[in-house]
This record gives sequence, structure tokens and C-alpha cells, in this order.
Amino acid sequence: MKQRTWVVLLWLGAAGIGWGQETGSRLATHESEKPSEAVAAYTVQGATPEQERLLRTQIQIMEPAAPPRRIILVPHWQYLYAARMYRLHVPTGMSSKMFTHLASRSVYIDADLCGGEDWLGRWIAHELGHLATNSAREDDAERAAREYRKRLKDARKGRPR
Repeated sequence: MKQRTWVVLLWLGAAGIGWGQETGSRLATHESEKPSEAVAAYTVQGATPEQERLLRTQIQIMEPAAPPRRIILVPHWQYLYAARMYRLHVPTGMSSKMFTHLASRSVYIDADLCGGEDWLGRWIAHELGHLATNSAREDDAERAAREYRKRLKDARKGRPR
């Protein structure tokens, strides 16, 4: 009886590992997939349908080197709680409207401070800059964000990239 139990557990464990490898290899080996499909692989939580559409459109235009896994819009009190839990360090004299948790590749947005289209595009570019450089340094994120903002600006003017 014990031997059968161990065989079943071993088989189930191996099957789970195989499923994980299949998912990972599928993303890595299908060259026919468009880059926009990889960008669409993230989730947007807590956003209105209009905010989600706007975020997805802007991120698709920016074509980030490292897209987020999830974007989470939360009320101000939850934003403060998340910032405290992740030990967010805001440089002196600056305020925080959104932040990126690099380990989970999650972008948190204070929904109470969320502005319009231009505001959202400017700051999400900065957060995508953190992900692209895999750095918590603000100047590294800004350097990467410049290219993303240029792509947004060109798209608004109708210019090809």
C-alpha cells in the first residue's frame, strides 16, 4: 500500500513539473507569436474598463523590453499598505503615485491619484523603465522611460516608429 502511494505521488509530482516546463518552453520556442501577444500576457486588476484599455494600448505602443506580470490599481489606503509591506523607499522631496515591485514584476498604482491619459502614459513608462533595467534606481528607470515616452509621443502624432 505504501509503495503504491509513493508511486502515485511521484507520478503526480512529475506531471506537474512537466506542465510547468511545457508552458515555459511554449513561450520561448514559438517564433510565430507576435510581440504584442507577450505584452498582453499580464493582468490588470482593479481598473475600470477604460483605464485597462488605456493601459494596454499604451503598453502595446511602448513595446517594453520586460513587460510587467500584473498591474494593480488600488485605493489610496491599500496603496500605502502595499508600499509599507514592500518597504518602498521614496527619495526625499518626491511623492509616489505608483511603484514597481521588481521581484514579482508587479506595478502598483494609487487609483485615487490616477490622472488622465498623458499622466498615466508618462508614469507607466517610468515603471516599465524599472522593469527593463531591473533596477530600483530612479535615474536608470528614467533613462529607459525616455524611449518609451518617445514611442507614445510618435504614436499620438501618427508617425511611424
